[in-house]
Amino acid sequence: MAARMLLSRVEHHALFPRMMATKADFEKAKSQLLRLTKEPTNEEKLKIYALFKQSTEGRCTIPKPSAFNFVNKVKWEAWNQLGDLTQDDAQEQYIKMVDKLSATEAETVLSPDSHVVQETDYETLVLTKQNNMTTIRLNRPSRKNAINLQMYHDIIRALGEAKEDDSILVVFTGTGDYYSSGNDLENFNIQLDQMETVAQESSLLLKKFVATFIDFPKPLIGMINGPAVGISVTILGLFDLVYAVDSGSELLLFNKKISAREAYNLNLVTEVFPTNTFEHEAWHRLQKYATLPNKALHLSRQLIRQLERETLHKTNEAECQLLKELWLSPDCASAIATFFQHKTRKM
Repeated sequence: MAARMLLSRVEHHALFPRMMATKADFEKAKSQLLRLTKEPTNEEKLKIYALFKQSTEGRCTIPKPSAFNFVNKVKWEAWNQLGDLTQDDAQEQYIKMVDKLSATEAETVLSPDSHVVQETDYETLVLTKQNNMTTIRLNRPSRKNAINLQMYHDIIRALGEAKEDDSILVVFTGTGDYYSSGNDLENFNIQLDQMETVAQESSLLLKKFVATFIDFPKPLIGMINGPAVGISVTILGLFDLVYAVDSGSELLLFNKKISAREAYNLNLVTEVFPTNTFEHEAWHRLQKYATLPNKALHLSRQLIRQLERETLHKTNEAECQLLKELWLSPDCASAIATFFQHKTRKM
């Protein structure tokens, strides 16, 4: 396991670009909106309408309806308030808003009548507590949940809180159609003379990030709702259960895309679920696990992890040192420079 994680992490941590919102993402968000079972509030409807119009037509240029045409007047005002917001930015906001509505609805699949506590002071995550479970949802859907520096810090903090709360299980999943596209290369959009300092700081942050998973005392479950890349794949080796959706799920490992079924055969995934039943079946099963005796479950996990904890920490330290050397290598600098040059030409 350590060797597998080492090789895949070295190859993929810093070599895959973030993915921008595309027309396909926008079309998928439109379909997601139609599938919502809970009707959005009037305020949410107006915001969605305005963002859709701005995304497809640009700035509002039509005459303001009369006061007697109240409905169209309110809709016009919502659209007009967006001013010079670009169509691309409006599209990203539309996708993010629909994804958030879908994510909130997915959480209620567990038990519509149960109490939900949602933490809102995270920049890159949605944290909810329900039915003895803490769910940490990666929440940068317009960037395919690419992991930027803020998300690293947010996840460390969220695990610290989950460690102390009364939850039995902690679940990771993603907002939107991706679990995570891996590292956001914007983390490396720096001047060359800053590279050594950034490499050192990044190495220390990554070491702390992985160590937080190694030392976490509660069962960790991955709900892989879509494609996963780089560190979002390699870190799965530290999870207790990993459930994945079958349709469209690709995990990037050894510079090769593998399906969820192939990941299952490699023991990266515990079980694969059909797309149309993933949300219901997997969450329903987790709800049953969350009723198991808390103390016995945690003590059993700690006993098992104790046998390998020292080895995992030593491996983590060695990998982070190796990654630091990789980040400072000419090959890595060249790959990053090429990426940003290509991105600049496309803008």
